[in-house]
Amino acid sequence: MEKTVAEVMTRNVVTVHPETPIDEAIRLLASDRIGGLPVVGQAGALVGIISQGDLMWRETGVTPPAYIMILDSVIYLENPAQYQQDLHKALGQTVGEVMSTKTITITEDKPLPAAARLMHDHNIQQLPVLDLKGNLVGMITRGDIVRDMAASQPAP
Repeated sequence: MEKTVAEVMTRNVVTVHPETPIDEAIRLLASDRIGGLPVVGQAGALVGIISQGDLMWRETGVTPPAYIMILDSVIYLENPAQYQQDLHKALGQTVGEVMSTKTITITEDKPLPAAARLMHDHNIQQLPVLDLKGNLVGMITRGDIVRDMAASQPAP
C-alpha cells in the first residue's frame, strides 16, 4: 500500500500573515533553513506562500523592459506590466506584497507519488498540505520525500 502525504509531511509548520514584515520572514527562512513559508489569513486559511525565490528581487534588482522610440512614441519590446509586478515585489515591505498567491497545494489523503509528481511537474520545492476542509495541516518538501525513500531502502 502506498504511503499518503500525511505520513511523510511536516506537521508543525511555521506560518506568516500577509501583514508580517519582510525582514521577519527573511529571518524565519534563514534561521529555520526552510525554502518557503505558508501565508495564512485572519481565519487561518492559506492565502499564499513566500519562498526564497520571491525574495531574490531584493538582491538582483529589476531591469526595466526593453523599448524603442519611434516618433515620440514608446514601443515596449517586453511586457511593462511584468516589470511593474517585479518592481512591486522588489520594493515590498510586507509578506503580502511579495508572496506568490498562485499556490499549488495537495491534500493529506493523496498518495506520496502524487506529491512527488506535482513538485516535479511544476519545479517546486515544497507543497502546502490541506485537510479535506481546506485548512493548512502541514508542508511536504522534496527533502521529506527523499528521506522517506532512504528509510524505505533495505539495509546494505
